[in-house]
Amino acid sequence: MNIIAAALVLFSVLVPVKTWFAPDRPVQLNINADQPVRLVMLDFNGKLLEPAVPAQVNKPRVVDIHDMYPQISNVGTYVMFAVPSEKGLQQFVGTPVVVQSLAPGRFGGPLANAATVIKLSPLVFAKMDTDSGPIKMAFWYDSAPNTIASFLALSQGGFYDGLTFHRVVPGFVIQGGDPTSTGFGGPGYNVQAEFNDRNHDEGVLSMARTGDPLEGKGVMPRAEFANSAGSQFFICLSRDRTSALDRKYTAFGKVVDGLDAVKKIAAAPLTDERTGKPKQPLVIRKITVVPVTAADNPYDEMLKLETAESRLQLQTTQPTTQPTAMPSTVPMTIP
Repeated sequence: MNIIAAALVLFSVLVPVKTWFAPDRPVQLNINADQPVRLVMLDFNGKLLEPAVPAQVNKPRVVDIHDMYPQISNVGTYVMFAVPSEKGLQQFVGTPVVVQSLAPGRFGGPLANAATVIKLSPLVFAKMDTDSGPIKMAFWYDSAPNTIASFLALSQGGFYDGLTFHRVVPGFVIQGGDPTSTGFGGPGYNVQAEFNDRNHDEGVLSMARTGDPLEGKGVMPRAEFANSAGSQFFICLSRDRTSALDRKYTAFGKVVDGLDAVKKIAAAPLTDERTGKPKQPLVIRKITVVPVTAADNPYDEMLKLETAESRLQLQTTQPTTQPTAMPSTVPMTIP
């Protein structure tokens, strides 16, 4: 069962009619709430969007969220919540839906700032079970959508189960996700770089890739090196040493709980300090993809829900206005 199917079986309040939509077509969502709900949309920075038409749904039905929120025609990442009447935003029901409005990117031209496809998926996080303890991870959907989609698909398919952290550099990173534990392995495909402005702070998840020999001279990695990531990822241990990775590696999420387990892995004895090879295998027992609920929501702070709640209360006391819509042969490693 894929991620979306698993989420909807368990938490079928907001159910996309399908995953992909053209932005000039209805973006349809089944609302299966057993009580009246308000559909609330935020961007991924926690900014509350104002609906163009009333976003109250009083009975189960299919709605076109593009009619309610035409802003999704603009390139961006949004999250929709179903909030029961007279409840706060943090008391949403079911699993929120991520709305990713994507552009053609490299093609540029008149469509450069307008979405050419809209993707709907459940908001999820991941639980990594390791020999050193559990690690909970949330993702920056707005910063690295393709990397996250690949990581979640591999996790959902059991790719990481039983693999190891094959490289440990104290004070720098722990690195895993190689099916060969050699530093050379991957999933059989590459993911294009999504370098972004997320800092490589302690606990940040980022993708390992092949190093470009010219990087030592201060240049950005060439395409064949930048786009060489696959399944290998690393978790940062210290901002002091990982700041040099900013905008040169794809940061795609962060540890929201379980840094103690990360530090325990980082303190493991090594058989070879030069390569960072641990003396004993540091096993990733399983990575489980989990739909977000109000009872288990690691995105609360990331999406600034408490701040958005005050804005939402103000919004309910003001008349609705019409917003403007805009149409590898070398190891995967890091320095």
